[in-house]
This record gives sequence, structure tokens and C-alpha cells, in this order.
Amino acid sequence: MPWNEVSIVDQREEFVRLASQPDENIRLLCRRFQVSPTTAYKWMCRYRAVGREGLMDLSRRPRESPSRASGLIEQAVLELRHQRPAWGARKLRRRLRDLGVEGLPAASTVHAILRRHDLINPQESTKHRPWQRFEHDVPNRLWQMDFKGHFATHAARCHPLTVLDDHSRFALGLLACPDQKTHTVQHRLSDIFRRYGLPERMTMDNGSPWGSDAALRPLAQRLQPPTPSRSSRHGSPGQPLSTFLTVLPRVLTLHPLRLHRSGSKGPAGRRNLVPWAHLQDR
Repeated sequence: MPWNEVSIVDQREEFVRLASQPDENIRLLCRRFQVSPTTAYKWMCRYRAVGREGLMDLSRRPRESPSRASGLIEQAVLELRHQRPAWGARKLRRRLRDLGVEGLPAASTVHAILRRHDLINPQESTKHRPWQRFEHDVPNRLWQMDFKGHFATHAARCHPLTVLDDHSRFALGLLACPDQKTHTVQHRLSDIFRRYGLPERMTMDNGSPWGSDAALRPLAQRLQPPTPSRSSRHGSPGQPLSTFLTVLPRVLTLHPLRLHRSGSKGPAGRRNLVPWAHLQDR
């Protein structure tokens, strides 16, 4: 014989009928059904008032919502939506604001109005997924390196060198260099490697000094084309680099890198230097 399915309403009704019997101990029934006495008396009062329907859960919606959008605002949103079916909540709200409508709610409230009136197509919404930035899953998996032009100082021209971790987008280095030569880059990278460790890969454009095979040979192990969207991450930090780099640093002692490369250029002519081997003092 299969087990009978019992709903919550059935259990409440059973409790109320048992509790309605004369000389029944309500506290023992509460422990048996694992409910509080307050809840038990609530169900008993509702059952006496309206019967079984009183044992169903009531709506938890508040009776009044003072912050709810007014009927005029809701009607304006719906009318504009019918005129522009392809517009979303943010664009609708902006257009209504431009038209001089006052007391507009947040874009999320406008979206709730559209959803309440079945004006949101779920299938269409799934087509517009939020944009996600591609990045490596752990730090030091990929570094990005680039020179950000050059500018004059009181001593000489400064060539800012930027090094960025792809995962955290942490600026590993913003270094003032007197030129863009290979040995200068090796000087600056030596301290960065000792401080932050060695990355598995490095990506850069096809410019100096890593644009020629002769300069890459002692620095890389193999080449791999990077994704085009990565080049924009070395944007300006918000202020001119000359405000950060005003004095050229002293020349560091050269610690040459003993690195090797295998592989070939990518289709876009850009290079990933991977992986960096080890530092070796002279």
C-alpha cells in the first residue's frame, strides 16, 4: 500500500481537529507537530472563522506601498513602451526624464512595471547576456607590458614602461626608462620578477624593443598571439604620466636573463613571451 501524500493544509487541519477535542493538551500537540503555541492558536482561530480556507497561507504583500510608483508614472512608462517596444527600462526612464516627467522611480522600478504587465520577453532577454571581460583565472598567469609614449624631463626624455597582471589588473610596474632598448627593459623587469615572481606568459605589441626577433631571442621561450581586446588595458591611469614620472631612476646593475624561445609569430604579428625561465646573476 503506497504512502498517502499529506499537504501542509492537511496537517494543519489534523492539528486543529485534534486540538478541538475536549480535554486535549494543546502544548503536547504543539510539540508533536513542532509548532509554537502562538502559531497553533492562530490556525485554530482561522479555522473557526472560515473553515479549511483559513488554513491556507495568506499573501505577504504589504497592504500599502508608499514608495510605489504612482499610476500616472506607470501609465507614462507603458505608453512609451508601446511606442518603443525595443527600449529597455534605462532608456525609457531617460526619455521620460528628457520629456520633463517628474518623480521618476529608479530603472529597476521601471523594469518591474514592464515585468508586471508582461512586457518582458524572457526569450529575448536571454539573448542579451551581460558582457564579461576575458581574463586569466589566477595571478601571474599572464602579464601585459607596453611603453606609453615618451615625454621630456629636466634631464632627458622619459619612456614610461607599464607592466600589468591580467587577472587582478594590478599595475606591477610604472617605470621611467631613458630609452626603449632591450637591455633597459631587462634592467627594469629584473626587480619586478624578484618582487612579484615569474609569470607564465607575457604579452605585448609588435613595437620596440620586442618587435624584432633579435631582441626576443634572449627573452622568450615561445610565442603566441594575444587577444586583440587586451591592448586597451594599458590605458592612461587618469592623469598624465609625467605627473607620476618626473625624475629618471638610477641605472640598475644588469642581471641578464637566461631565457630561450621556441615557436612562431601569431597571425596578428603580436607576441606572447612564455614562460619566463629564471634569473641568473652574472
